[in-house]
Amino acid sequence: MSSTPKGSSGLELETFPNAPPSIAVTAPDDVIDAGLRSLDHYKRRLPPWRYNLRQRILPLIRWETPYLAWMQDKMRSPALDTYFAITANLGTHTFFMVFLPILFWCGHTSVGRGMVHILATGVFSTGFLKDMLSLPRPLSPPLHRITMSGSAALEYGFPSTHSANAVSVAVYCLFTIHSPESQLQPSTKLIVEILSYTYAFSIILGRLYCGMHGFIDVIVGSIMGAGISAIECIYGADIDRFLHSSSWVAPMTVALAIIILIRIHPEPADDCPCFDDSVSFAGVMIGIELGGWHYATGNWAWDIPVPATVPFSLEHMGWVTVIVRLLIGILVIFAWREVMKPTLLKCLPHLFRTIEKYGFILPRKFFMPASEYQKIPSRLKVDNVMPSVSDLPGLLTSIRHPGRGRSVSVGPQSAADAYETLAYREKRRRDSLTNSSDITSAGQSPRSPDQASQIKEYFGSKSDADKDGAVSQVSGISGSLGINNGNLPTPAQSRVGSYEQMMGQGHVVYTAVTPPAVVEPQDDDEADISVGQQNELEEKEMFSRLEKPRVRYDVEVVTKLVVYAGIGWLAVETNPIIFEIVGLGMGHVRPFH
Repeated sequence: MSSTPKGSSGLELETFPNAPPSIAVTAPDDVIDAGLRSLDHYKRRLPPWRYNLRQRILPLIRWETPYLAWMQDKMRSPALDTYFAITANLGTHTFFMVFLPILFWCGHTSVGRGMVHILATGVFSTGFLKDMLSLPRPLSPPLHRITMSGSAALEYGFPSTHSANAVSVAVYCLFTIHSPESQLQPSTKLIVEILSYTYAFSIILGRLYCGMHGFIDVIVGSIMGAGISAIECIYGADIDRFLHSSSWVAPMTVALAIIILIRIHPEPADDCPCFDDSVSFAGVMIGIELGGWHYATGNWAWDIPVPATVPFSLEHMGWVTVIVRLLIGILVIFAWREVMKPTLLKCLPHLFRTIEKYGFILPRKFFMPASEYQKIPSRLKVDNVMPSVSDLPGLLTSIRHPGRGRSVSVGPQSAADAYETLAYREKRRRDSLTNSSDITSAGQSPRSPDQASQIKEYFGSKSDADKDGAVSQVSGISGSLGINNGNLPTPAQSRVGSYEQMMGQGHVVYTAVTPPAVVEPQDDDEADISVGQQNELEEKEMFSRLEKPRVRYDVEVVTKLVVYAGIGWLAVETNPIIFEIVGLGMGHVRPFH
């Protein structure tokens, strides 16, 4: 669903004076009704090869959803809700962006660089696939979404970025503690190993438990995370040595390659924030490479154990000095962000309008070009990666009272959720149309008196029909479980089948073209099976209740790149130099000389 400045959903309500009392929800242009709109949306928005690949994977996500709901129902408890909602924060971009600089400032430059490499690559690659395939999260209902982040549910589901981050960090930690260079005690290694396995397992299981991802999402995400870490562990040290021993051309080439990757990042079918996160971590990667190379060429850094190592010794400094320098470093990063973001958002639109006049601008979907707006709101929240100063009180409150920020929601939360709900509902409707046509093809007149009863008997017994005449249907996973084909399902199978019935919430209503009191046997007339009026109204209401995506501006991409590249540079060079200047560093002490 493309966003508009006014947040219009694009759905219109049409009525016809000579038609029976039914309502059809249609979209503009070539889309007939809401169900077809949901099916055509991705076919129209995606290139054929991307759409065909999406359609191959989508049945797997639909197939696994009832089993996820069954697992969630078996495990649910208030304690686990809180636990998995809180631990999910340990796999977010915000957590890593706040704590990664500490690794550099405490002298663990090699580990810090490795972490930045695997996390930036993981966020970018999973975001790349998310936007390329535009696959939804498992449907809700039947799943309940448990989260402390409102923006997480707005992203696509496949693959899981949380799982990729968690597995990559765990694999990297395991490789580091078991490498020949590790000087940790055996007991410490055992503790780190247990924590690594527990961390990865909690994040992955939590994504399933919270209804945010399916099995295929976390499996593919975990494989990607493990592969990224394996590459970093094998080749990372050699690449770092090459970069630091080369001229400025090497880090600039890396920065240029990252910018090219940002430019070829796929356009999503919906307004998804995946691209924003990818740009932020790409900016950090640029800052780390440029700042690290420049820091290594000066006289401030140590060359042992690796080039660009920040001078640090806990025995020499003491805990008080370490804590003070960490606080100063974090404050400098927040000050940079608070100053540079509004400055760039104010100045860049003028530059972009000038460039746009010469036709050099390369607009991106869902981003408003500078020629279409005059001013950007001063307190615009341009990303969800690092909290602003105004967000800190709420962040501290969530830390003191971790249960307050948890929310449980049922129903579509994003455009992708809504389109998938409508698509599954349309699938049920078409299955019902096919089934009803099979009945009429048996040789009976479509207008025979007992036709309606036969259709109801096919869809379900009269006791199964609700007050409006809607009947439950069994399709998809229910058929594979043996329901309604003569086999008695087990209790677990019945439960899974009931969850499948919740997907899409599709009900079919049988209505005649003419009032049933008048029976005129005409073979040419056909019965009309349509989606019920209430369901059509619910579809319109579904889109109207979605959180409207904010207007995004073209200058935000460059703003993120500059701000987060600066954060990376501050972490690896500027702040360590500030520590030395204000007397919070090692001074002239060089333990290795």
